[in-house]
Amino acid sequence: MPTIKVMLSAAFKEAYLELVPPFERATGHTVENLWVPSVQMMNRLKGGETVDLVILSAAALEDLRKAGIVSGRTDLAKSGIGVAVKAGAPKPDISSGAALKRAVLAAKGIAYSTGPSGIYLIKLFERMGIAEQIKSRVKQVQGVPAGTVAARGEAELAFQQVSELLPVPGIELVGPLPPDVQEITVFSAGLHARAPHPDAARALVKHLTAPAAAAVIRKKGMEPA
Repeated sequence: MPTIKVMLSAAFKEAYLELVPPFERATGHTVENLWVPSVQMMNRLKGGETVDLVILSAAALEDLRKAGIVSGRTDLAKSGIGVAVKAGAPKPDISSGAALKRAVLAAKGIAYSTGPSGIYLIKLFERMGIAEQIKSRVKQVQGVPAGTVAARGEAELAFQQVSELLPVPGIELVGPLPPDVQEITVFSAGLHARAPHPDAARALVKHLTAPAAAAVIRKKGMEPA
């Protein structure tokens, strides 16, 4: 049985790690996972690296599809952005966009990632007119969850996909961003145009979108797409 090579971003990690072992047992396939931050993933794939399956934000996947690097797209899950604090720290009011703005301005440190949530937050803080005011207090991280910065006490607020904040030890989720400023990201799978094992990769996508996968996806802080 061939080994399926999958390159994917961390947002779908927790659900994926629970869903893949039953697939391996049922099919006899082995799945090799390459966890790569979105920015690096785009560079590596556009640079010619070949895998069987790519899982990342729908917008980024569309970019790869237009470039002829991946073929097709299957939406797997939807995820909102959340806010976390160090475990035991006071939880600020984030019930509205205005409340969130006050919480961010009051925070001694703010952490977010280079992924889709971080890209959105940069625009959000610019739209709120506070980007310059908080510039010196912002820490943008790559390759590690933003929540780890809050867990170490190096940021009072950590922003990332809810699914990426939930498994981080030493933090507590304040909640998702309020509806008036929330951004929902769809995470999708696409076969690499030169996938060595396309049939096996398609079987994995079918498993990840099966009705039984929905409960696992919800448990891990996302919604089935």
